[in-house]
Amino acid sequence: MSLTTTDLQNVFPLLSRGKVRDIYEIDPQTLLFVATDRISAYDVIMQNGINDKGKILTKLSEFWFNFLPIENHLIKKDIFKKFPQLEQFRDQLQDRALLVRKLKLIPLEVIVRGYITGSAWKEYKKSKTVHTIPIEEDLVESQEFPHAIFTPSTKAEQGEHDENISPKQAEEIVGKELCDKLSKTAIELYEKAKNYAKTKGIIIADTKFEFGLDDQNNLILVDEVLTPDSSRFWNAKNYELGKSQDSYDKQFLRDWLTNNDLAGKENVSMTEEIVNKSREKYIEAYEQLTGKKWE
Repeated sequence: MSLTTTDLQNVFPLLSRGKVRDIYEIDPQTLLFVATDRISAYDVIMQNGINDKGKILTKLSEFWFNFLPIENHLIKKDIFKKFPQLEQFRDQLQDRALLVRKLKLIPLEVIVRGYITGSAWKEYKKSKTVHTIPIEEDLVESQEFPHAIFTPSTKAEQGEHDENISPKQAEEIVGKELCDKLSKTAIELYEKAKNYAKTKGIIIADTKFEFGLDDQNNLILVDEVLTPDSSRFWNAKNYELGKSQDSYDKQFLRDWLTNNDLAGKENVSMTEEIVNKSREKYIEAYEQLTGKKWE
């Protein structure tokens, strides 16, 4: 069974329901992030979920939070011991809930691209730019950039679309000093993760980070990190220059929706085959990256 909605019965107030996460406020300094099994494509959430997806995303994020050399928002405590009133909701929260610090969020999607693909490839073909950044090299689809690049987007309100912007526009939103720090930090984190993933047979083509600031204005890594939902993972064995690559994410779902003229339509339920195939890809990514068997 998949878990597509949580309900803590007002024990703690629900702050928001995103495409995947339900966020509750524990107290003014603390939040509870619960990763459900919801899945969306073309900005529409499917009626049914992918079994265990939220647990896989949570465990993979925890792996990367431990791996990356930067302070993060996790509070490493047993939520059921710390908040006994949550015990009654263990079936909803076990292995998919994270206790995190409430921080001042930086209103940018901090995207790092190591390979040219997706919207970046479309823009490059038209204008030899990516997020308006001039690209001097002659590249083919899915080629690695000589250096990873910071390509931010706006962080839209729920239901709205993120919009690709230039680093210059990002500076106008958060200031040049913070923007430079975000760019440098995100690229360093991406390079460390990319080099590790290559040893596990996975290419991280691009990824999205989110950051917050604590009371001393220190940069803190937040949200999920380096999952198939926030990154483009490719199988290194199947990698071929000059074409689009199969990703460890919603490839099966997107293709099925497109082929059945369902892309962007509401109230769509996935077939059992699409659910199972998608689940297998999430598990494959988790097992390859962590070296652990999914139980």
